[in-house]
Amino acid sequence: MSLLDHALGNVKQIAPYQPGKPITEVARELALPVESIIKLASNENPLGMSPKARVAVQAAIDGLARYPDDFELKAALARHAGVDANQIVLGNGSNDVLELIAQVFLAPGRSAVFSAHAFAVYPLATMGVGGECIAAAAKDFAHDLTAMLAAVRADTRIVWIANPNNPTGTFLPYDELKAFIASLPKDMVVVLDEAYNEYLAPALRVDTTAWLSEFDNLVITRTFSKIYGMAGLRIGFALCCPAVADLMNRVRQPFNCNNLALAGAIAALEDAEFLAQSYQLNADGMQQIVAGLDALGLKHLPSHANFVTFHVPDAAGVNQKLLKQGVIIRPLAGYAMHDWLRVTIGTESENARFLEALKHALKPAQA
Repeated sequence: MSLLDHALGNVKQIAPYQPGKPITEVARELALPVESIIKLASNENPLGMSPKARVAVQAAIDGLARYPDDFELKAALARHAGVDANQIVLGNGSNDVLELIAQVFLAPGRSAVFSAHAFAVYPLATMGVGGECIAAAAKDFAHDLTAMLAAVRADTRIVWIANPNNPTGTFLPYDELKAFIASLPKDMVVVLDEAYNEYLAPALRVDTTAWLSEFDNLVITRTFSKIYGMAGLRIGFALCCPAVADLMNRVRQPFNCNNLALAGAIAALEDAEFLAQSYQLNADGMQQIVAGLDALGLKHLPSHANFVTFHVPDAAGVNQKLLKQGVIIRPLAGYAMHDWLRVTIGTESENARFLEALKHALKPAQA
């Protein structure tokens, strides 16, 4: 037998996560100037990082010789979320805490349920520890809670839910979501992934952290990668009951959050002005993109996040034509959405450039 023959079967079955193409990669592949390329593929904040966070990160550079101390961020999050510090688990991005949950509760002989067209990390985290994936059918590309409940088995230990969902942007009303959680067995973990929570319209928002006192089996995950503009620093967190947090911290890598990320996150929590500015830019940009897609006669899904998913014939071909024009968006074939593309809301000028490039990409090739 070869060395690779001894690798775990569940690991060999995993298709690696495919991120949005970096600007530098497109520049290399297509011989385009880096400065001519715009990236609207990874749901990053077009305004970048909070100015307060930037100052804090720069100040933290002098302390990089020391191992990180996460006490201050946990204290800040406890104040911000209205929970105790022992209910918080920090991660190297929210992706990290999703995998910690899987490590604690999944193994061969156990299953996890998620919706079709849900975040790719759910099956990756499940398969990485040998769990079985159960993808419940979606309804209009959104979570179908009835189908998800029917998919739950006696060996199901985790139900993954993103709200709003990535990559579709769809949203579950909170009364329906809470009733669904209440209907599940108490020994089954419900992971509520709220990476895009801050982009919800104020009228739709509900403080789900209040549910933690009702559901010991609820784990809420959030991130600093989206509206806070800190994707490159990799920091996220989970909120849950103290007993579950304790288990997650037992398998958490020591010092999994670096000093720069910790300092930036603390400052970002205090920058309400930047959050309001980012929310408004996204709301305005959403209208701009949706109007442009409507003008082109393209079907799109109603989005409650910072991106829009839209339908085009020959999505792969259209995506390639956009790349040649220096516009990076996200193909969704990996989500079983072969005729769909996802575009992140950018600045007004970036959105306009995308729409113009898309218009050209949709034109039939000249004979």
